[in-house]
Amino acid sequence: MDNPQRVQTVPTENWASLVDLQVHYLEWPGNGPPVVALHGLASSAHWYHRLSHSMAGDYRIIAPDQRGHGQTTQVPAGYDWQTLASDVVGLMNHLGVERAPVLGHSWGGHVASNLAARFPDRVSCLVMIDGGFQDGHLLPDASWELFKQRFGPRDVSGTKEEFLIRLRTQMADSWADDLERTVLSMVYEDEQGLIRDILHPDHHAQVLRSMWDEPPSVVLPQIQCPTLIVPAGPLPDRANSEFSKMREIMVAEASKITRNCIVKWIPDTMHDIGYHKPNELAHVIREFIKGT
Repeated sequence: MDNPQRVQTVPTENWASLVDLQVHYLEWPGNGPPVVALHGLASSAHWYHRLSHSMAGDYRIIAPDQRGHGQTTQVPAGYDWQTLASDVVGLMNHLGVERAPVLGHSWGGHVASNLAARFPDRVSCLVMIDGGFQDGHLLPDASWELFKQRFGPRDVSGTKEEFLIRLRTQMADSWADDLERTVLSMVYEDEQGLIRDILHPDHHAQVLRSMWDEPPSVVLPQIQCPTLIVPAGPLPDRANSEFSKMREIMVAEASKITRNCIVKWIPDTMHDIGYHKPNELAHVIREFIKGT
C-alpha cells in the first residue's frame, strides 16, 4: 500500500427515498465540488473509504450503496443499465447536484459509463477505475455461457473468521482494521453463521445479463464527456498471464471507441486499487478532473 498521507475524515451516513427503494449513501466532506463515486459488483459505498481520505478537502465525495447492495433496499428487479443509471440520477436530484464528475470502480465503471451515455447533461467527466471496459464479447470463443461462468459470484463461503483469513492473505500488502470494516459491509452472516454476499445471486445474474446484452462496445461510443480509464497494472505473479493480456486488449479497445478518452495505468497493483494505492489513484483522478 502506498504511504498513507491522508486526512482521516468521517463520512456521514444518509438515506434517500427514490421511487422503489431507499438508497443508503455515504458522504465525505470537502471544500470542493461534489463527486459521485460508484462501487463495484457485490461491493459497497465503503469501498471509497481510503480513496476519500486521499481526496479530502478537494472534493465532496458522495458514494451510494447501489441497488441490491449494502444497506440499500433489496429489490427483485432493476439491474439493467437504464434503471441503475436512473437510480444515480435520482440520488443526484435528491441532493440538488445538477452535474458532477462520476467515478466508477469495476462494475461501477459500467454503471458510470451508462450514466454518462444515457444522461450526458449530468456527468461533467467520467473516471472508470479498473472497470467499464470488461467486454465479454472480446473473450476467445466468446459465448454467454463462458461469460456467465467467468464473471459469476465470488467465493464467500465459510464463517466470518474464515472469510477474513482468506482476505487478509489475499490482500496482505493492504490489510488494516479499516479494510476489515469495509469488506464486512459487503456481506452478512446467515442463520448457520456462514458468510454470504449481500448481493443476491439472482440479482448478480441480472447484472451479468445486462453486461452481456449491452457491452462496452455499445455504450462507450455514446459518451461525450472527457473520460479517464485507470486500469490496474498486474502484480508480478499475474504479469504476462493470459488474463492480463486479455485485459490489455479490452482496455485498448475501450479507449479506441471512446471519444476524448485517456488511459492512465497504475502499475504493480491489484483490482482494488483504492485499497492498495489510494494516494496514487487519488492523484491521477484529481489531475484529470482539474484538467477537464
